[in-house]
Amino acid sequence: MISTESGGSSGGSSSEHGIKPFVNISVTDPVKMGTGVQSYISYRVITKSNSAEFEGPEKIVIRRFSDFEWLHDKLAEKFKGIFIPPLPEKSAVEKFRFSAEFIEMRRQALDVFINRIASHPELKQSEDLRTFLLEEEERMERIRSIETGLFSRKSDFLQIFKDVQTRVSDVVLGKEKPVEESDPDYEKLKYYISELENHLSETQKQAFRLVKRHRELGQSLLEFGKAMKLLGNCEGENIGKVFSEVGSKGEFLSLKLQKEAHNLLMNFEEPLKDYVRAVQSIKVTMTDRANAFKQHCELAEATKLKEIALDKLVLMHSERISEVELEYKELKAESEEATRRFEQIVELMNQELIRFQEEKTKEMGFVFLDFAKGQAKLANEIADAWRTVLPKLDSCSSTP
Repeated sequence: MISTESGGSSGGSSSEHGIKPFVNISVTDPVKMGTGVQSYISYRVITKSNSAEFEGPEKIVIRRFSDFEWLHDKLAEKFKGIFIPPLPEKSAVEKFRFSAEFIEMRRQALDVFINRIASHPELKQSEDLRTFLLEEEERMERIRSIETGLFSRKSDFLQIFKDVQTRVSDVVLGKEKPVEESDPDYEKLKYYISELENHLSETQKQAFRLVKRHRELGQSLLEFGKAMKLLGNCEGENIGKVFSEVGSKGEFLSLKLQKEAHNLLMNFEEPLKDYVRAVQSIKVTMTDRANAFKQHCELAEATKLKEIALDKLVLMHSERISEVELEYKELKAESEEATRRFEQIVELMNQELIRFQEEKTKEMGFVFLDFAKGQAKLANEIADAWRTVLPKLDSCSSTP
């Protein structure tokens, strides 16, 4: 759970009495609902706040994964240029989808997701976030079912058909040409993001192997401990006790390794995986920027051509001057709006990159610090455990 502090007055008594407004959000209590293919996990989303806009000091709603998806998609649609926090991936394997470990990993990732939104200076003001946090389940279900249909408006299908038709025509006629920015700084950024994704993915893959190795070593020590105890039962009283104690140490360390494997999974591998997803969300924003730039260029070119056509009609004293002049004005307005959207995305991305770098440095620093502390603690516990049996083993080996 992350505390989110508001910057200004919340229109209520908290700021008037000198109390700083806050919002605390937590995703808790995952519960399996339904049976068979219709089954899913529900979560309690608890919002605590002293802000008047949150309808009391505490609000509890039940949400499922598709509700989180709805929020993510609404923000991605409305906040172009902003890096939308990523959602955890779905598990396609049924036997893992409802395992305790997977459910806890998803709960933790959803908690991070919603708190990143609530702490973002722009996203936290979204009406969709407010809807997600405050609306009752039935109302939320109705909103989601209406807005997440295949085509939420009748015009959607026709527009998609027209877009595909135009694209096919362009490809067939050889008209389609890539329209890309030529900004050297942006090229460096794209290279950096690509490299960051590759290196983070590789680090996460090695973290997965570390988790696996800890689990395998823990299981091996457990089996070794059992074997040593059985061996001790077959030996004489003195050496038998020593062997049994070695076996007990093996079983003890097995528990330590299994515990550290779980800690590595939740607090090392999963945060790394989350940052891989975060970088991928940056790439989505880059795609939005590329599309906005393409539209800006295409409309600018179309406006230029329309202006040339209008000038010709003026020279010819054509009767179509008024009609084409109106088309030119509409196209020019649309072009200017496309330019504004592109420039806004560029400005927002620049701000987002600064924020991303600051958060990444801080959060990844904590992740690797906890990793190093955990490994050092485990190494000391392993050394201490074996050190306690050394004198007894040495005594056995030196007995004639």
